[in-house]
Parts: sequence; structure tokens; C-alpha cells
Amino acid sequence: MITEKLPLRDTNGHVIPRYDEAEVHRFDDMEAWVSAPTATCTVCDSHPRFQVAGNVVEVLDPCPYPNGITTKIALSVPSGKLIVTDTLRPVYWWDRHAVAADYNSTLGQAQAVEAMAALGCAFGPILHGAGLYRTGPDSYIIANTDLDENDDPSIPGATRLANISADVWTYSIADFEHWKARGGDPASLDSFDAIVDVAPGVYEFTHHSGERSFVGDASGTVIFAHVERIA
Repeated sequence: MITEKLPLRDTNGHVIPRYDEAEVHRFDDMEAWVSAPTATCTVCDSHPRFQVAGNVVEVLDPCPYPNGITTKIALSVPSGKLIVTDTLRPVYWWDRHAVAADYNSTLGQAQAVEAMAALGCAFGPILHGAGLYRTGPDSYIIANTDLDENDDPSIPGATRLANISADVWTYSIADFEHWKARGGDPASLDSFDAIVDVAPGVYEFTHHSGERSFVGDASGTVIFAHVERIA
């Protein structure tokens, strides 16, 4: 048997961090066998299959999400009041069976967004400095941005409505009355929790952090989600 390391050249759309080569074992009169990296694709959370192609290693099956995942959910806000914060646990939290993929993968985070939406909570991952901004009569963004001359986050043409703590790197938003009906206690709210008045209706949240083109630590304004009243 001959063992060698060959470069990993074509990942077929999978994102496999920290691996640029794979160990290959060659046996007499047998097809070469690739000792596959143990890491999973950070997008689809699968263990890719590998093959030897000449003097390089390639991934056999394509990633099912070549462009990443854009997650869209709808949130009903009949009260016209949103509670905006980083986490609304334990009032809203997904069942462990609802998120089959690793949460640290793009697929796992998309599953978590959808699982929380099913409970009545708009949820998604963010980075430090994020806030909720009004960009129009019924449109909003969840974003972080540079600081203005007063060291406050500011987006031209937008009004900042709420800051979101980065303690758990997520946002959680729900109808205030729905949150109370599920056991939420207004007396438990602190300075990082905001109640925001909006027009009653149904709001669509389009979450972007799972997209391949998304760069969370880019300079300037980074938009994690667009929010728009659709009904």
C-alpha cells in the first residue's frame, strides 16, 4: 500500500474549512481510497464523498445549496407592538427535533429560523452592533453599521428603533401581546429589550446571513434581514 497526500481541488460547491488536502491510499490492483476529512460542509452539514482524479482529490456530490440559503418567514403582529431583543427564551425556543442539522451550519441556522417562526418569533443570527431600523412606512432592516460623529450607529435615511445585544449573537422579535400570552412577563424586561410600535399586520422577514455572498464583518452597513409589512 502507498499512502500520499493530494491537494483537494474541487469541493463541488461544499465549504470545508481548514482542509486543502486529503490522504489517499493506493492498493495494488484496487481503486485508490481517500481517507476523507472529518469536517462537514459548513453550508449543508453533510460529510462529502471524495474521489481521486489524477493527482488531485475532488468531491463527488454537489452541495445542494450552491448559493447558500435565504430564509423567509412571516410574523403576525396584530397588536401593532413588537418586542425586540436578543433572546426570548424560555417563552420561545425550538424543539431539539426541529433543528436536525448542526446549528453552526447554514442549514442548521435556517432550520432554527423556521422553527422559531412556527412558534411566533422572528429569529436569526447577527453580529455585534446590530439594531432594528425603519427605512420606510412599513419597511425595516436588522443591520449593523458604522458610528456617526456622536459614536452612535447611524444609517442615512433610516431611523434606529432598537439596539440588539450581542450576548447570544441573535435577534428575537415577536408580537408583544403574543409573547405575554405565552407567559412573557413585562416586569422581566431590561434596558436591552425594546417595545416598538408598528402598523398591525403580517411582516415578512428575509434573513440574509446564510447567503454565500454575505459578509458579516464587512465595513459599512451590513444588513442581516429585511422586514416588510405584506398584509
